[in-house]
Amino acid sequence: MLQTPSSHDHSTFTHALKACSSLRALQTGLQIHARAAKSGHLADIFVQNSMTHFYFRESEVVGGCRVFDEIVCPDVVSWTSIVSGLFKAGFERESIVRFCDMDVEPNAASLVSVLCACSRLRAVRLGKAIHGYCLKNLIEDNIILDNAVLDFYVKCGSLRSARYLFFAKMLDRDVISWTIMVGGFAYRGFCEEAVRLFGDMLDGGEVEPNEATIVSVLSACSSLSALSWGRWVHAYVSTRHDLMVDGNVGNALINMYSKGGDMGMAVRVFDALIRKDVVSWSTIISGMAMNGFGVHALPLFSLMLVRGVCPDDVTFLGLLSACSHAGMIDQGLMLFKAMADVYGIVPQMQHYACVVDMYGRAGLLKEGEDFIRKMPMEADGTVWGALLNACRVHGNEEMFGRITHCISTAEGVSIGTYALLSNTYASSRRWEDANEVRDLMRSMRLKKMAGCSWIEAETSIPT
Repeated sequence: MLQTPSSHDHSTFTHALKACSSLRALQTGLQIHARAAKSGHLADIFVQNSMTHFYFRESEVVGGCRVFDEIVCPDVVSWTSIVSGLFKAGFERESIVRFCDMDVEPNAASLVSVLCACSRLRAVRLGKAIHGYCLKNLIEDNIILDNAVLDFYVKCGSLRSARYLFFAKMLDRDVISWTIMVGGFAYRGFCEEAVRLFGDMLDGGEVEPNEATIVSVLSACSSLSALSWGRWVHAYVSTRHDLMVDGNVGNALINMYSKGGDMGMAVRVFDALIRKDVVSWSTIISGMAMNGFGVHALPLFSLMLVRGVCPDDVTFLGLLSACSHAGMIDQGLMLFKAMADVYGIVPQMQHYACVVDMYGRAGLLKEGEDFIRKMPMEADGTVWGALLNACRVHGNEEMFGRITHCISTAEGVSIGTYALLSNTYASSRRWEDANEVRDLMRSMRLKKMAGCSWIEAETSIPT
């Protein structure tokens, strides 16, 4: 066609660029861009819009913005391309700025993109203003836009607004709508409500849950340690031939059974997985650690390496925790050293806290303190809290006194650490010091949750 100029026009270039976008053929797209500029077709707004979309699809943000800026009179497609393109490339603020510069009426696609940008940035006021614009100016219902608004409210923590929109205003709801609500309740700590909403979803028959819905409700069951509810979800999954107990669903089931204390079922689900990824191995190793089977963690880790799965930082967190609870000091230190030396994983504060806890449980308080002093970063409250607890358990008052001064200047000191400090003072009849810590907690508006039991008693399946 290029040999016959009369055989192609602007639409030829738009189709060719669309093909390049589908094939992720950057070099070919650049050649088409050059040909369009040479032949004069680049001045056509359809070609410019296609070119803008192509560059953003290829993550060429500079090229996409340059083409857009050359458009004399951008239309709604032009603006939507740059707003959505910048958002998808991770430039949320720039996407919002471009949206605010629009001199044409936005369409549903541009509104969805800017709402997603507001969700990521937690830009509550702007997101609410955009929702108000939608209510005022858009007549037809658009479920994709409604889901974007719903997701915005959930991610910004406005569950009351999300609940009202979902139950009272959305005429059409798809599986994405339900999944946003179930996942939002679970993420924000309203786990019982998440499970009950899942039950309503099944009873209503409006839509069928998908993989994301199942993972969200299993996460809620894990947070509640609600084994009976988790088994109910597992039983439902078994009735769906299109839902495989593998991948994300399988990993979520392992996590649920582990946190529910049923390691037998966790191991069965793990063994049945066709594809065991690093999340699968890390979850089963952490489950062994938290349920008192730490001695089984190292054989699992060896098997993981034999199967060719490379560990990550979460894997080592589970391994160190297992070594700590099982009293395997030498193995734990060896693994901690192998993290950086063998696998190139930089230890995070949680890993250091695990090692300190490991020393503390074994009564090696001096070694634990020396380890903290040699850390390449300033220890935070979790690290000092682990050593503080060890001092309380082993009755080392001298070291306890030194650590209290370090805690007062450390960052990230939890409510539990302050409560531990106060209770330890009280047990030693140092009432003034105990009251001083409590006064500090009150001034910081910190309040420790009352202890409770997660043991299930006559729990009923949501109906």
